[in-house]
Amino acid sequence: MRCPFCGNIDTQVKDSRPAEDHVAIRRRRFCPACAGRFTTYERVQLRDLVVVKSSGKREAFDRDKMERSIRIAMQKRPIEPERLDQMISGIVRRLESMGDVDIPSRTIGEIVMETLARIDTVAYVRFASVYKNFQAADDFDKFVSELRPQSPAGE
Repeated sequence: MRCPFCGNIDTQVKDSRPAEDHVAIRRRRFCPACAGRFTTYERVQLRDLVVVKSSGKREAFDRDKMERSIRIAMQKRPIEPERLDQMISGIVRRLESMGDVDIPSRTIGEIVMETLARIDTVAYVRFASVYKNFQAADDFDKFVSELRPQSPAGE
């Protein structure tokens, strides 16, 4: 593994342990050239996924890009980092097990929103506001009103 600080390709593993509910391995590494320390994660990748954008453009699925957008939606929410990592790994496993290498970006967005809705409503609304491209406060109001349970007529 190349050192991110000096570029040395001869780094050493100092500690390894399971991470993300045993679906990844966390490795603490040390660079003898610059004495830098850093962490890497190894994950099983079942297949190389391709995201098909709404414009028709195709690009390689980037777990980190999806994770960044979820973490932004979850900022300052009372969710443990381990639970967030498990959620992201679960989404990726679900995408990989769909059976198709080409996955529409809409499908990914819907799965992320469905998962966030079960975990944290505020993060769900935050993610949806970007995903659905809200333009005005009315868009938020309409979306949030759909989340509220409807009371029977006459109450």
